[in-house]
Amino acid sequence: MKFPGRFQPQRLLAAWLLVTASPAVGQEVTEIPFFGAPAGTAALGGGLRFGQSPYLATDNEDQRQFDLIPLYLYEGKYLFARGTSGGVHVIRNDAFEVNLYTRYRFQKLDPDSNEFYAGLEERKQSLDAGVEVALRQSWGEIKLDWVADTLNRHNGQELRFAYRYRFEMGPWSFSPFVSWTWQDANLTDYYFGVSDSEATLERPAYRPGESQWVGFGLNSSWQLTDRIVFFGNVAFGGADAAVVDSPLVEEDSFSSVFVGGTYLFGNARKPDYIMDEERFGEWSWRVNYGYQADGNIVSEIDQGDFSKSSVADTNIAGLTFSKLLSQGDRVDFLGRVALFRHYEEDEGNGNFTSYAAYIMAMGKGYSPWSKQEMFRWGFGFGMSYAETVPIAEQRKQAAKGDNTAHFLNYLEMTVDFPLRRVTKTRWLQRCYAGLSIVHRSGIFGTSDLLGDVSGGSDWITAHLECIQ
Repeated sequence: MKFPGRFQPQRLLAAWLLVTASPAVGQEVTEIPFFGAPAGTAALGGGLRFGQSPYLATDNEDQRQFDLIPLYLYEGKYLFARGTSGGVHVIRNDAFEVNLYTRYRFQKLDPDSNEFYAGLEERKQSLDAGVEVALRQSWGEIKLDWVADTLNRHNGQELRFAYRYRFEMGPWSFSPFVSWTWQDANLTDYYFGVSDSEATLERPAYRPGESQWVGFGLNSSWQLTDRIVFFGNVAFGGADAAVVDSPLVEEDSFSSVFVGGTYLFGNARKPDYIMDEERFGEWSWRVNYGYQADGNIVSEIDQGDFSKSSVADTNIAGLTFSKLLSQGDRVDFLGRVALFRHYEEDEGNGNFTSYAAYIMAMGKGYSPWSKQEMFRWGFGFGMSYAETVPIAEQRKQAAKGDNTAHFLNYLEMTVDFPLRRVTKTRWLQRCYAGLSIVHRSGIFGTSDLLGDVSGGSDWITAHLECIQ
């Protein structure tokens, strides 16, 4: 497949693989190959995953039957993010790729989901890291990767081999695949073993040792426009007797579905959606400082409730860098990375740093008489990682008996005014002053990737931003 002229987004999702509870099949999609996208390309998306779990069926009728997967996508010259995986390119060209990367392991077992599991230790999701090698030729693509646990949960290793072939028919793309996975004894025992202390008459002790998995399926995508792509994937898989014979397992084969879409915003390195030549390479820096808010970014702060938090008295300072991705008649899209310093020592949580990467839609308001710019407004969406969970999140979640997470979704709302309208100071002529609302949350507890967190935290900040 070639790129004649401009980048064709149908390539973005042509090789997306399925997310599911089944270990071998599920990890096949947690790496979303967005290979073929030029360095600098950014996109956002989301999907819903449905499927069978190998474990005994839940007896909780209210348990969520689907999982929302927010997808944060970026393909850089060296760095990449592919929804549920990310890393560093060591070698990357049209035919060969070597990456150092991490990927999220969705598999888990909640003892509260079924009375049969009472007395079991929770099997948690984890973050694996390792090496990925991919070879792409006219006859298809082969991929080999090795990963190991980074969070000291399963403490195991996994080796995976996959083959796929792509067909493109106009705006449609189809990619059948087959995979084989080997998991060592530590990994298999963690998710499917039963220790002596967990054993009961109905649930005897069991040590499966290492295991092998096979999977196959079909990924499809439909390019609706130059920027919008929808996808629908299906996969089937199964494990060997080491897993199937576990007293925790009910199913010996699995089927799953993953559907969703993505939106391509543009390319930071070589923008192809910027009409004004003077704006090529445009970037900006922003500093902001503010306080913990009491309300939520939606329904309270956006309606004028700027009250300070009654849960925690903390402050935040930030430094943000932006790059113009695409220019529109009414709205520009910016790629942004931000570093925030949280001052929570007085609340017993210490001072720490959080990081955000997101896409910002930035619009402008003009005077109906002079046609001059009067203000800007912006809305940002992306991801946030905090070295320490903010104290407001800890206290709010503890009051509800819910969990917290370091990695959450990020939202930002901003409004500012051009300083050139009030000063003739030369260095301020392309600067803006205003308000930024910073928000972290788990999207109402609908996403495994975000720790099933329902809730979050907000800060109201004043900012100065200057375009270079």
